[in-house]
Amino acid sequence: MAKVYLVGAGPGDPELITLKAQKCIQEADVILYDRLVNKALLEHAKPDVDLVFCGKHPQFHIVKQETINHLLVKYAKQGRTVTRLKGGDPYVFGRGAEEAEALARHGIKSEVVPGITSGIAAPAYADIPVTHRELGSSFAVIAGHRCKGNDKEIDWKTLSENIDTLAIYMGVSNLPYICSQLLLAKGRSDTPVAVIEQGTTEEQRVVTGTLSTIVEIADEAEVKNPAMIVVGEVVRFRARLKELLAEDPAFSGVHVMEA
Repeated sequence: MAKVYLVGAGPGDPELITLKAQKCIQEADVILYDRLVNKALLEHAKPDVDLVFCGKHPQFHIVKQETINHLLVKYAKQGRTVTRLKGGDPYVFGRGAEEAEALARHGIKSEVVPGITSGIAAPAYADIPVTHRELGSSFAVIAGHRCKGNDKEIDWKTLSENIDTLAIYMGVSNLPYICSQLLLAKGRSDTPVAVIEQGTTEEQRVVTGTLSTIVEIADEAEVKNPAMIVVGEVVRFRARLKELLAEDPAFSGVHVMEA
């Protein structure tokens, strides 16, 4: 009986993968993996595994989603154990639901293995908590751009008025538009913003500013995808930790990433 696993590989740091996800890699006959998956994870695979790259870039897809769906069905019908390896979590902007549905239409059951999503992990590695008793009791994960054919606009006004922390995926190219919409929604110009490039990896960079300044700051720093945008008072916590460490070098147990 074929097994298909839709697996979250985590946000980039290979040590953040779950034990179950690692087991799915080890047992797979075929692994279809995305661009943002850390290649070190593939070292856990069997020597005779078939590796299929299904990378997607912001401006174009190397392999179309329809082709990926077809390959999942094809390999499953061959009776092989298939692991679909995705960066982050399969059901958080990962199209995992589309793939599960495509398999189900062919009578093939899949199992989802959740992964740590970058909307939580990247801020954490930048010493930004998405919630904090003093600074923010709610957060939302948002796609920074709409998929092709979806003209429904994001309700920035509702988000600005009701959600304390916004974790925005795939939004770097739309950063000017996002900031302008939040300001039009009566967001405060001094609302803190962080942009975290290559979150949780050795190449992680963090730039911070406000709704009125972050576009220029990110542009000067030449921030590129993949990057996570965090909007909200919780961003101030990063500076608070830096101040504590500067005041007391003996203060331990806190990891601070420099911008």
